[in-house]
Amino acid sequence: MTINQSYAQALAPDTIEIKRLFPGAKERVWSYVTEGAKRAKWLAGGDDIPQTPGEQFTLIFRHSTLSDVEEKTPEQYKASDTPEGIQGECRLEAIDPPNSLTFTWDETDGDASEVTFTLTQDGDKTLLTLTHRKLRNAEEMLGVSGGWHTHLDIMVDVLEGRPPRGFWTTHSVLDKEYRKRLKLN
Repeated sequence: MTINQSYAQALAPDTIEIKRLFPGAKERVWSYVTEGAKRAKWLAGGDDIPQTPGEQFTLIFRHSTLSDVEEKTPEQYKASDTPEGIQGECRLEAIDPPNSLTFTWDETDGDASEVTFTLTQDGDKTLLTLTHRKLRNAEEMLGVSGGWHTHLDIMVDVLEGRPPRGFWTTHSVLDKEYRKRLKLN
């Protein structure tokens, strides 16, 4: 199994980690993580990542715009896939360009989870390791695992110059797989 086909792994009851190899230098991959316009192509638009820990920034999710594939949003996610997008308020915790960054991601109920991106040059490719901590329960681990897996697959498509796959089509398949892996029905 290659890294680009790997699944998120549970590191702890509240933590997942997923890895992907991307073409090119880590500075290029870094720009797709930190610049709002580039990040909008695979994850969420919004603000560029600030450079000072403690600063706030916003991510704006518009999943249906990540691809030209015609697909329906699953019923359970319709409220979170609007043309205006869904905003996530974040706070930068640590940054070491172009190697790593950590931010908190506030949830609607006030609890914040924590996301870390670590980039390592591997020859002519970049290994991205994403760690998402402080997840509240198994259902949240399920959603986060399938979501990050789908978003990172789309990022691979974008960086390799391929048309991005459909977010919801891919996520639906991965949701079923992660339900088995995490033993959720």
